[in-house]
Amino acid sequence: MATSYGTRSLLVGVQARMTGDRTRMRSTGAGSDSARGVFAVDSTGPGAAPRGLDAFRRGWQTQIGDDVFQLPAFSPDTIGDFRVKGNVTKVHGAAIADLHAASATRTADVPGGDQDLVAMYVVRRGAWTLGSAPGYGDQTVSAGQFLVRHLGRLTAFETSADLTAKFLVLPPGELKPLLGNRAVTGPAASAEMRLLTALTDMIHKTVADLGPAGVEAAQGTLIELAKAVAKGRFDDVEPRLAPALAQAAKDLADRRLADAELSPAMLARELNVSVRTLHRAFAAAGEQVGTYIRHRRLHEARLALSAPPGRLSISELAAHWQFADGSHFTRAFKKHFGQTPTEYARSTEGAAEPAPVEP
Repeated sequence: MATSYGTRSLLVGVQARMTGDRTRMRSTGAGSDSARGVFAVDSTGPGAAPRGLDAFRRGWQTQIGDDVFQLPAFSPDTIGDFRVKGNVTKVHGAAIADLHAASATRTADVPGGDQDLVAMYVVRRGAWTLGSAPGYGDQTVSAGQFLVRHLGRLTAFETSADLTAKFLVLPPGELKPLLGNRAVTGPAASAEMRLLTALTDMIHKTVADLGPAGVEAAQGTLIELAKAVAKGRFDDVEPRLAPALAQAAKDLADRRLADAELSPAMLARELNVSVRTLHRAFAAAGEQVGTYIRHRRLHEARLALSAPPGRLSISELAAHWQFADGSHFTRAFKKHFGQTPTEYARSTEGAAEPAPVEP
């Protein structure tokens, strides 16, 4: 079950043009599975903004449902200038929204509606200001921060015009007792949040291909990681977390490939787990941490060999991608690709640069 949502398959959706504007919507199909739903809206194009909120609301109500989260009323200026691009995914009683707002967003002055849910806001750029609720004052989630709290009713909010954020709606069952009246905040780059982000990205990509058991597993793991975020630690022997842990480690490794310090130990330290736990997470998918790093470095080196004249020498490439020396790099390259670096470079002279290859 743990690997059912760890697949690399891409989200399969239906593209539809919304009548009367340029807003695009992707959907798994209304009513196709009440436990899941997917839609995407882009109202950032010319002429799309006036109807952007209508498209977003229609997608939410059709694919996600007001039973998960009831959208509030928006201010008139927001309705007229709703320039937002985003993807929204539902897994059972949870929803994940990745949003990029080109315009400021503000709810109407009078919020209303009873809710019983846990909301998480993860802001990468801009700011998201949340109105007061019982036990809280107004709170602003700034770039690089997250906030998670229980909501008993709809509250007013506003966002900046340059917002890039993730918004999660989670069922309250296991999280409400943990949170109580607290609003938990912290850095979006924390180890627990890195795992949660990796998991939400995987769910976006694979939810359309999941069966009922996979959807249930996805929600269960999402809640486990939300609990870890709230507590500032997670159960590193929980098997459902293995795919998210492995993906978070890969994401981190991909950003640090040229770093001489990159190793299983460094990744484990950054993700706040033991090296043994990290190896176990990769083993669940039939992989090894060191092999992943080596193969990614070899693929990046191969791309560099396809560059125009003036490319790095073999010894320079070996040093840049942290191979012991040119001979070691050449042996590893030939073993993986069936050619030496020199042979590969000659074979690509005058040819178009190849597309990146998945390891």
